[in-house]
Amino acid sequence: MRKILLLAIFSFTALLLQAQTVTQNTGWLLFLNSTKFNEKWGLHFDFQLRSQNNWDGVRNVLVRPGITYYINKSSNATLGYLYTPTFLQNNSVVGGVSPKSTLTEHRIWQQYIYSHQPWKGAALSHRFRLEQRFIERQTDDLFAQRFRYFFRLVQPLQKQEGAFTKGVFAALQNELFFNIQNKDQLNGSLFDQNRAYLAIGYRVSKSFDIEAGYLNQAVKGVSANTVNNVVQLALYTRF
Repeated sequence: MRKILLLAIFSFTALLLQAQTVTQNTGWLLFLNSTKFNEKWGLHFDFQLRSQNNWDGVRNVLVRPGITYYINKSSNATLGYLYTPTFLQNNSVVGGVSPKSTLTEHRIWQQYIYSHQPWKGAALSHRFRLEQRFIERQTDDLFAQRFRYFFRLVQPLQKQEGAFTKGVFAALQNELFFNIQNKDQLNGSLFDQNRAYLAIGYRVSKSFDIEAGYLNQAVKGVSANTVNNVVQLALYTRF
């Protein structure tokens, strides 16, 4: 599985490099919370702000609530909704028509997470997410579906006695995105994008993490691809 995943990432990277590439530099702020009501049910919520290129204002706001069912100690499933407006720049009048300055996307999403320890002290999670996307565009609206596979590894950087509840850690993650419906009306490709991320964080308590890192977002476009260099600050809470 690991070899197949690495081969897929390298193949998609090579595909991106073959086409014209646009480079951007942005900043993302992420807040993610998980709250357990009882042994079986809980609430997922994440909120994100993403900047325009060169940090010139806000480009995206993401609000993503969900209801989580805890299958066992290692796995859970979530059903949720996402609201995300995109704020556009350089909206020049074309043919006497003023383009929309904000485009909004709504999503219904389902995910399954499996977590385990690949070695003592480390925590590895795998997330499989399916999205039904209701996408507003300048001239029409589009429905599409997308599949995402994500893994995240957290490694404490100091010796721990028992569970990791406080201290410095490193985080490594990667996420692959695939268009599985109406891809011809998006970028014409099964592959949508890849996000690779490396960060350093501090676990304040068993309920709160803060981390900062670099995320490389490689996006397959219609006529040009985009490589986005992202500085990300993330806050995680668990109750």
